[in-house]
Amino acid sequence: MSVPAFSDISKASNDLLSKDFYHLSAQAIEIKSNTPNNVAFKVTGKSTHEGATSGLLEAKFSDKPSGITFKRFLIHSDFPRLQNSQNPVFDFMINFTPGEALLLMFYRRAGLTLTQSWNTVNALDTKIELNDTITKGLKAEVLTNFLPATSAKGAKLNLHFKQANFHGRAFFDLLKGPSANIDAVIGQDGFLVGGSAGYDVQKAAITSYSAAIGYAAPQYTASITASNNLSVFSAAYYHKVNSQVEAGSKAVWDSKTGNAVGLEVAAKYRLDTLSFAKAKINDRGVAAVAYNVLLRPGVTFGIGASFDTQKLDQANHKIGTSLTFEA
Repeated sequence: MSVPAFSDISKASNDLLSKDFYHLSAQAIEIKSNTPNNVAFKVTGKSTHEGATSGLLEAKFSDKPSGITFKRFLIHSDFPRLQNSQNPVFDFMINFTPGEALLLMFYRRAGLTLTQSWNTVNALDTKIELNDTITKGLKAEVLTNFLPATSAKGAKLNLHFKQANFHGRAFFDLLKGPSANIDAVIGQDGFLVGGSAGYDVQKAAITSYSAAIGYAAPQYTASITASNNLSVFSAAYYHKVNSQVEAGSKAVWDSKTGNAVGLEVAAKYRLDTLSFAKAKINDRGVAAVAYNVLLRPGVTFGIGASFDTQKLDQANHKIGTSLTFEA
């Protein structure tokens, strides 16, 4: 298994506990569309239980890598035998026939992804991604945002470097601070060890730090994370029992607030190839259920509800629906 990013060490259990529970919004709709020239559009809209609405329009363009091949014949039977290079931009290969060597050079145009979004708070966000351009395993992201109403702006640079047993990231806020957040994870035979730190350049001081250990296998994952300057501890566990059943749990203890431990457990059951159901409950007695079904190719419907089991006679319950169209 590949080494995850620091924030994804507990991803399997976090996704099981948080995703596909539709009661968080009263109504939600999402429309996805892809064009032949590699542009993907996404429109989302949400209505909260308090009556507020929000929306987002996003366009994503992916420039897939392409190549131009140059050929050159060299008449030299003793030309050194070379293997394929590992350069992300240029590759070369030499094939031999009696009395001549054929040199093939390939130029690869680096893949670029451009994402632009506009939401109902009139914020314009742009993200440019370059993957495996500078060196193999390195992804660079440039993110900018602009609010025309207040002329507020932001600019960030993110770097992701991934190898067989290492996953490191660096996030730089270029206008605020400036500040940097760096994390790294080392993995070997399923065992994971990681840490993260925040640094304020102007103050020349470390602002935050966290650490985590974990173990990941194809059927289950387990992890312990110490965040908020090693003051908040969480333990997460995920188990894929079989092709139909998944289970997970998470316990959180804040050493600064007391001895109470927050606990949450969840389970997912795939009813058939088109639908699944989820349920979870926490230590405060709040339970949630959800149902997801593929109505037809490209149309997915979800419905969910949450109940306060200790106050069933009060109006603290929530219900929500979601509709997703994809073409």
